[in-house]
Amino acid sequence: MKKILTTPIKDEDLESLNIGDVVYLTGTLVTCRDVAHRRLIELGRELPVNLEGGAIFHAGPIVRQKENGEYEMVSIGPTTSMRMEKFEKEFIQRTGVKLIVGKGGMGPETQEGCKENKAVHAIFPGGCAVLAATQVEKIEAAEWTDLGMPETLWVNRVKEFGPLIISIDTKGKNLIEENKAVFNEKKKPILERINAQVRFIK
Repeated sequence: MKKILTTPIKDEDLESLNIGDVVYLTGTLVTCRDVAHRRLIELGRELPVNLEGGAIFHAGPIVRQKENGEYEMVSIGPTTSMRMEKFEKEFIQRTGVKLIVGKGGMGPETQEGCKENKAVHAIFPGGCAVLAATQVEKIEAAEWTDLGMPETLWVNRVKEFGPLIISIDTKGKNLIEENKAVFNEKKKPILERINAQVRFIK
């Protein structure tokens, strides 16, 4: 059965999720990346959107303004989540956000933030930016437009947005870090065999 999270997301909606699970999002998804994080954490500026129980997307979308003044999503691909690692734990604490979506994994600070505050991080597959735009039903608002298109807080109404792969769950488990450990163990004997045959490789 397809697991669909609907905003506002509650703690109990996330408790049964484990790393590696695939979910979809229906409701409100706000693009929020580097500068927005810095404005909140470093500059102490309140966000112009309420993220309590909400979802953010580390993304730099391409948006077109229509003749009637409304905005239309053209492309919305994820940006590297690890860039927000230094901010994300405090961001989760201060905003009450429950779902963070981006590209690649995040680190120990975000793990702690997700565990302490019952939130999750999920990976959106790279290379699917145009597909993602088709899952945006409407851009409902644009905040902090002075930051330019990629950094603007685009408030999107989405339906079954995904697939989203849970990479950090509410228990603090981290899919990418666990996979790295497994891959490194598998790599050791392979490198030893190669090194025995091709001695200049270190």
